[in-house]
Amino acid sequence: MIRIPQLKMHIHHTDAELKSAVKKELRLSHDKFTYNIRKRSIDARKKQELHYVYAIDVELSEKEERQLIAKSKGKFTVAPKEEYSYEPTGTKPMANRPVIIGAGPAGLFCAYFLAKHGYAPIVVERGEAMEDRMKRVEEFWAGGPLNKESNVQFGEGGAGTFSDGKLNTMVKDPSGRIREVLKVFVEHGASEEILYINKPHIGTDNLRHVIVSMRKQMIEWGAEFYFSSKVTDVLLKEDGTVKGVEINGSTKVESDVVVAALGHSARDTFELLSKKPLTLENKAFAIGVRVEHPQEMIGRAQYGDAYKELPAADYKLTHQCENGRGVYSFCMCPGGFVVNASSEEKRLVVNGMSNHDRSERNANSALIVTVTPEDFQAEGYNGPLAGMQFQRKWEEAAFCAGSGKIPMQLFGDLLSGKKSATIGEIVPNTKGAWQFADLSECLPGYVLESLKEGIFAFDKKIPGFAGKDSVLLGVETRTSSPVRIVRGEDYQSDIPGFYPCGEGAGYAGGITSAAVDGIKVFEAITTVYSKNRG
Repeated sequence: MIRIPQLKMHIHHTDAELKSAVKKELRLSHDKFTYNIRKRSIDARKKQELHYVYAIDVELSEKEERQLIAKSKGKFTVAPKEEYSYEPTGTKPMANRPVIIGAGPAGLFCAYFLAKHGYAPIVVERGEAMEDRMKRVEEFWAGGPLNKESNVQFGEGGAGTFSDGKLNTMVKDPSGRIREVLKVFVEHGASEEILYINKPHIGTDNLRHVIVSMRKQMIEWGAEFYFSSKVTDVLLKEDGTVKGVEINGSTKVESDVVVAALGHSARDTFELLSKKPLTLENKAFAIGVRVEHPQEMIGRAQYGDAYKELPAADYKLTHQCENGRGVYSFCMCPGGFVVNASSEEKRLVVNGMSNHDRSERNANSALIVTVTPEDFQAEGYNGPLAGMQFQRKWEEAAFCAGSGKIPMQLFGDLLSGKKSATIGEIVPNTKGAWQFADLSECLPGYVLESLKEGIFAFDKKIPGFAGKDSVLLGVETRTSSPVRIVRGEDYQSDIPGFYPCGEGAGYAGGITSAAVDGIKVFEAITTVYSKNRG
């Protein structure tokens, strides 16, 4: 395969025109070639001349490929092999089936590959299966009670189920694991475009079906799922190695391999693990608000008049504040909703969510500021769970400020130091009720000042960003796990056989990186253990 790294095409091009452009770029005199799109992004630097930029892999005869590469003087290269390849080499028999705690991306992908290779894992998930979880969440958004075990944070698919299904990641992984994650999603119903678009996403509506399809495949391979099954203890043998888990305070499942693929909101599980012979560390994360603007405004700013002809525009913004803190956008959701993502009574947290078509009237994004262990200490919180306690403080403040509803304030009113009384030109688009509030009651002063400065800085890049009617909703505190469960190079913790994994354990940030970490833990397990029972 030969790779064309950059091929520009007008945004209105057809498939036939793309093939013709490939032929012209390689100066071929025949049509005896096949090609695959490996990457596609939008070049929007000139609003009047928008282009797609492609990386294309072309298959020709081996002789032709060598000749073209030699003549191109570096313009073309041999397409790197990015396919994932791994076979278990472990020889130690397992006494029992491996247990996976958590059915989020890390747990699901660890279980998926264990099941595919014959290890028949048991997946233990505190929340409900997708079908029941969806009903529970919709009931909550409609004003029903919060189910503390099955909600936006907990349940099959994890917290990422109610986001946008964003799959872009900063992780570099030449082993091909990232592409393998995308391929698995496509095999189970995601659009093939996620294999090549620059910022792939599945969409919340589609991701739900993909996850169910993955579960059904795993069951066919021998996996077993225990839903509504909260881990209430981690069992240890006399020699300090893992023995298994206790579920719902009674049922015991024995295993010499337990994967802790916890979500970033598994606070009671963190409390449980802090009492075990494990090393836990608090870590920095970021907090802030969700901001809403008309999607049309974002589209025009990014793409000009052609915005209607392109996928819904997004943005990524950063600013270094005078106080030394950084403020940045995170988990931007074009054409989406701001959702009540609470998982604890009398505490409120928000997140963003988009469906695949991203067709809602507003764009939203988290605007967040990094907070550190020093900030937790200043509030009187110490120890490995200090960040978690810090999160709880501000989530309780948000719940009070909004009387249990999402607290909302216009940016102009935040600047004036007054609680909003009416909405302006932007109507909030939320899942879950909102209420006017004073966000200065919901966040530390240094975070608010950083946000104000950042929003004005972002207005220079996207005109209207700092408009007085820009909608702010709080609080966003679950950007990443506040805890890291320390593990070694063999991916095991201080407890042999206990494998911390994914975002909740502090080793990932987002669906793709969590899924990749799940695959790495699968590899670590299967380099030691065979699928045979001892």
